Amino acid sequence: MDQNNREMIADLKSYLEYLKGLGITEWPLSFIRNETMYCQEVPTGLGGIHELSPRYGMENISQSEVQRLEEVRSELGNCERCKLHRTRRSLVFGEGNEKARLMLIGEGPGNDEDVQGRPFVGKAGQLLTKILQAIEIERKEVYIANIIKCRPPQNRNPEPDEIENCYPFLLKQIQAIRPRIICALGTFSAQTLLKTDVKITTLRGKVYDYSGISLFPTYHPAYLLRNPEKKREVWEDMKQIAKALAESS
Repeated sequence: MDQNNREMIADLKSYLEYLKGLGITEWPLSFIRNETMYCQEVPTGLGGIHELSPRYGMENISQSEVQRLEEVRSELGNCERCKLHRTRRSLVFGEGNEKARLMLIGEGPGNDEDVQGRPFVGKAGQLLTKILQAIEIERKEVYIANIIKCRPPQNRNPEPDEIENCYPFLLKQIQAIRPRIICALGTFSAQTLLKTDVKITTLRGKVYDYSGISLFPTYHPAYLLRNPEKKREVWEDMKQIAKALAESS
């Protein structure tokens, strides 16, 4: 067995241990097939944050295998893959520019989103629109999605099985859009995408490589509504994103 294979097996074992720690002991075969974008786990030590290297990136997916967004939505259907379908009103797939250079990924729909079937349309969404406008980006220019696509009851945190069932579809959305930059909004978005339990307070302010896509974690707009003193930190994060977009044009 060559060194590359040994490293791949070691990486896979580490990932399985991570999932086990979340309480995930089994998952659908489709999840395994679609786990094609994967970042090296962020070290949990406070001094160990660094840029990530992709383990299995989009370069392993041929263009013919990449689905269009409408195909991903069709495959998702009237999803009943987890318990959230019992209490949701709407499935919130995502919306925006299908060729967006910037993709924003939140945590999950709230009540307003559940009613309208659209992401970030409540007070947090209105703030997000203003944040984008502050760096001269209109909402219609970006694509917005969430880690999970159905509202958890009482807006509780997403649970591991719910994330597990939604994540393959989020990956397909990312593959279809192929953004230059991802902004991970909030704890669950950043931790899920970066495969870590490091707090958002430590993750934000840095850029990570997500299979060739620059990933910037920052606070969720709903958190800013409760903690307006954190807006300055988000402003610094958004300036980094604006600079990265300018450099990639």
